[in-house]
Amino acid sequence: MKVLIITYYWPPAGGPGVQRWLKFVKYLQEFGIEPVVYTVDNPQYPITDVSLEKEVPKNIEILRHPIWEPNNFLSFFKKNKQESAGFLQSNPSFFGKILQYIRANYFIPDARKFWVKPSVKFVENYLLENNIDAIITSGPPHSLHLIGLQLKQKTGITWISDFRDPWTEIDYFHQLPLTKKAIIKHKNLERSVLRESNAVLVVGKTMKENYRGYNKQIYVLTNGFDAEILSEPKSLDAKFTITHVGLMNADRNPKILWKVLLELCEDDIAFKRNLEIKLIGKLSNEVVVSLQDFDSKNIHKIDYLSHREVRIHQQCSQVLLLAINKVPSAKGIITGKIFEYIHAKRPILAIGPTRGDAAEIIKNTQTGFIVDFEDETRLKSVILDLYQDYTNGNLQVKATDIQQYHRRALTEKLSKIIKETVQ
Repeated sequence: MKVLIITYYWPPAGGPGVQRWLKFVKYLQEFGIEPVVYTVDNPQYPITDVSLEKEVPKNIEILRHPIWEPNNFLSFFKKNKQESAGFLQSNPSFFGKILQYIRANYFIPDARKFWVKPSVKFVENYLLENNIDAIITSGPPHSLHLIGLQLKQKTGITWISDFRDPWTEIDYFHQLPLTKKAIIKHKNLERSVLRESNAVLVVGKTMKENYRGYNKQIYVLTNGFDAEILSEPKSLDAKFTITHVGLMNADRNPKILWKVLLELCEDDIAFKRNLEIKLIGKLSNEVVVSLQDFDSKNIHKIDYLSHREVRIHQQCSQVLLLAINKVPSAKGIITGKIFEYIHAKRPILAIGPTRGDAAEIIKNTQTGFIVDFEDETRLKSVILDLYQDYTNGNLQVKATDIQQYHRRALTEKLSKIIKETVQ
């Protein structure tokens, strides 16, 4: 069986967006499915990680086609020309507001929409000359689903849409300066994609619940971890490190944590001496301001590291911080890093909905603690318990049932979904 995977993010892209399908492609052949990847020829990735190119199987076909992105033009007027979609400026300049308005209302569903038409033509020609059993589109960017939608309508080919993140329920959607007309257009496109897909993949139960009214063939296929990356044992950090990996924007800024940690530093000089807050990834100005009251010795900022280097930091950290965005859709947010945190087997300190999807995963695997956004008393108690175990040399977790999140196990599940859908 042969499937064509349409994805914008592919090595040398860095960050979380590339991981899901890179790993699926890595293992699919073990389960009788030959992947062909269709991606962009001249991408504008916010971050790159060339080390990931080593994980691409040597024997697979990779198709590339050029893309024209209006971001290239719009970013000419901005200081930061490489910006993640989820990293919106909270207080943009007047001109910045105009750019945000244009991007939100004239490039629907996103700025990669101009890749749709040429891609449909390119892929349609490829399908005529090659035996492909199904196509899979991965979003965001959700414009890629429109490629799948049009190919399904033109050729009747089996089509699976994969939502790494939701569309209109994505964490930053409510922040976009959208007109009512634009919101309606987004919702209509989203419904069309869901209804026309032969099957829909989502990363969590909340997404499935939100989408089940549009398609009966919806499957939860979470992200995961790759075991071999942590083959070499590493010693734990000497200090009481609390490590966060990934971008931290204003919505993800755990102000309650900074408040509690400052109070603990003021109350206990030994705690202050031992504490190290390690932040790996881009920080918004709001986060930087929130940290300014800490002693510089307590803060360790690292702008960006390769995926392999990040995994080492996760394995060595005393505590791993999972900060869930404080947004209307928080219950359904499952950041990709949670599974690598789980595999690192270090205690997770999560701040977010205690009855959300991420909370359920942490509780079921017994890998840490979830504290509500406003529960300061509970947060302080958890931190003190973690610190006490650290000082006693007994800070550890006994994770259970985590092999279900191994990328190979998840790919096996994916292969069954593909075969059932095609048949």
